[in-house]
Amino acid sequence: MYLTLLFKRPVSLLLLTLILFSCASRKDIVYYQDIDKTSLQEKTNSYEIKIQPDDLLMIIVSAEDAEIAAPFNLKTYTTVNPTKQDVAGAQTTQLYLVDSNGLIDFPILGRLKVSGMARSQVVQLLQEKISAYIKNPIINLRIMNFKISVQGEVTLPGSYTITSERVTLIEALSMAKDLTIYGKRDNILIIREIDGVKSFNRVDITKSEFMNSPFYYLAQNDIVYVEPNKNKVNGSAVGPNTGVIISITSLLITLITLIVTTAK
Repeated sequence: MYLTLLFKRPVSLLLLTLILFSCASRKDIVYYQDIDKTSLQEKTNSYEIKIQPDDLLMIIVSAEDAEIAAPFNLKTYTTVNPTKQDVAGAQTTQLYLVDSNGLIDFPILGRLKVSGMARSQVVQLLQEKISAYIKNPIINLRIMNFKISVQGEVTLPGSYTITSERVTLIEALSMAKDLTIYGKRDNILIIREIDGVKSFNRVDITKSEFMNSPFYYLAQNDIVYVEPNKNKVNGSAVGPNTGVIISITSLLITLITLIVTTAK
């Protein structure tokens, strides 16, 4: 009888502990909790990325007469896959590297300062300067190494290359297959560097107001870090021998069960 009571009490306590720790508050998990109170007419802040040092830019100048525009374009080159020599080589356009001073070397025009400028501002600058040589030039500019990194309590952390030039925080988290159940949703860290100066910014995605934040749209090379919540931290504090302890506990419960069954 005493063994039976001894067995029942720890099991009951264990079950109660599991229930308590498995319960999570809605406010800790659900996104956009006040979305129903937000006016759908509110306009979300637009965001246009700024050119930064180490950006790789593809800039193509075109005009009605292709020959006139040719001197303003970098030369293309052909790359051949040595394992597939029967396949024609691919034409690749050279890219402009923004140096540490924010400059690019542009044909005919020379060195131009583009760092810190929005894409549309660089296009306008080039149009104005090239218009002295070509009538109605068309400028196509694209950042080719736009990427962001997602770390911490997400399903698939890593760096992600963005094919467009605008990505939201929610899209970045979706690329990482969303937060784990242990991810802290009300204190996501975004590390951003502008002109060599890093800033550290916190975003709460449980409230819809973050959509009007300057960090709703991410900039190239942004780092998104999702820190673990207190349940994950507390669980980690048990130590590296947690698995061994659980195994021993399970074995003891099994032995007690056998003793109780035999004693009946």
